[in-house]
Amino acid sequence: MKKLWLIIQREYITRVRKKSFILITLLSPIIMVAIMTLPALLVSFAGEDQQQSIAVVDESGVMGDEIDNNGKLIFDVREEPLEDLRKRYKELGFDGVLHIPKLEGDASTVKVTYYTEDQLSLSLENSIERVVADRFEDYKMKLAGYDQEVINSFKTKVALQLKEQYVDETGQLVEKEKKSSAGVATIIGFVAGFVIYMILIFYGAMIMRSVMEEKTNRIVEVIISSVRPFQLMLGKIIGVSGVGLTQMLAWIILVTVLMSVVGMFISVDPASMQDAMNNPMVQSQPPQMGQLEEMLDIVTSQNWGYIIPVFLIYFLGGYFIYSSMFAAVGSAMGDDLGEGQPLTFVVMLPIILSIIMISPVIENPNSSLAVWLSMIPLTSPVIMPARVAFEPPLWQFLVSAVILLASAVLFVWLSGRIYRVGILLYGKKASLKELGKWMFYKD
Repeated sequence: MKKLWLIIQREYITRVRKKSFILITLLSPIIMVAIMTLPALLVSFAGEDQQQSIAVVDESGVMGDEIDNNGKLIFDVREEPLEDLRKRYKELGFDGVLHIPKLEGDASTVKVTYYTEDQLSLSLENSIERVVADRFEDYKMKLAGYDQEVINSFKTKVALQLKEQYVDETGQLVEKEKKSSAGVATIIGFVAGFVIYMILIFYGAMIMRSVMEEKTNRIVEVIISSVRPFQLMLGKIIGVSGVGLTQMLAWIILVTVLMSVVGMFISVDPASMQDAMNNPMVQSQPPQMGQLEEMLDIVTSQNWGYIIPVFLIYFLGGYFIYSSMFAAVGSAMGDDLGEGQPLTFVVMLPIILSIIMISPVIENPNSSLAVWLSMIPLTSPVIMPARVAFEPPLWQFLVSAVILLASAVLFVWLSGRIYRVGILLYGKKASLKELGKWMFYKD
């Protein structure tokens, strides 16, 4: 046991002290949180710079002074001649001039012209087109004799209210309000599945390279004289798993802290948001900020006390399965890396299949496909964490976890049988059939 602990300690300490490990551990959460929140924060801090003030020469009479619903476009109808306004719009404080010609007949397409010295972004172009198209639509309805208020009354917004229900001990239905979290659950599912996929590939390959280096440099022959091959393999797996677990816990803590800090800068006044909805002429905070605040509220309301332990269980179970297989493949490979590529591909195939299937699983997390992939131990380390935010039935998690942990023990034992033979075997090309024989060699 003391020898096993020394191997674990060596594998762990030599890796966590590397600069690359420290940089990846610190920078990855910062990059992830920045990708999620930076656009909204930039909108918040940019303020007035995000607005475009547009002078309008309207020959059709469809436009009025207004602010678009996002508060980014301010339209100001002017009476000056178009040529004079085009020369002086900068002096008057406008970003551009919009010319709307007379509406000829019942034209379905109207060409309007926007004059500016600046490059027009795609989103700004779409916003101008949308606002002008809405005004022309209102104008045509009035010409046709339709009452705008009656037409608006036909439009109905549907708000889906989510309620959780269950049957209590007395047989009565009990219901309670529940925030819709499908979007957040989808993000959590993709992130959880992808992170485990990357870690299994990265740390599995790290173990395989370590085994290959010790074998080709003949270092393993010296080590084996002091410890058993199985102890050496298990020490490597546990030591590197500690590195991965340390990194995962650091990421969870850092992401939590960073999201809390970001949340301090994106609070939105509900009253101002309601005023903006009731009166589009009132300039208020961009709705992106409200959406981000709502998303953060849903994120914090998730059952993280359940999600994180499940994530760690499947990370460890999947890690022991794949790292043991990578260690076995590394022990079977010689100096020629090319000859071991088929074996490496066979090991990686199930996890590659898992990441390919993650999209249909998240799209329908309770489908038969999702359930079966959650039970198969070679795919469940990616699939079940991707489903956990959707709250699958508890029995599915328990059955899947038992199968995974039992399979982890089995794969470590089988890989150890291969490792004890392959680590001291040189000059022989190993195949899947050969590896199968090694499992049953007697000690």
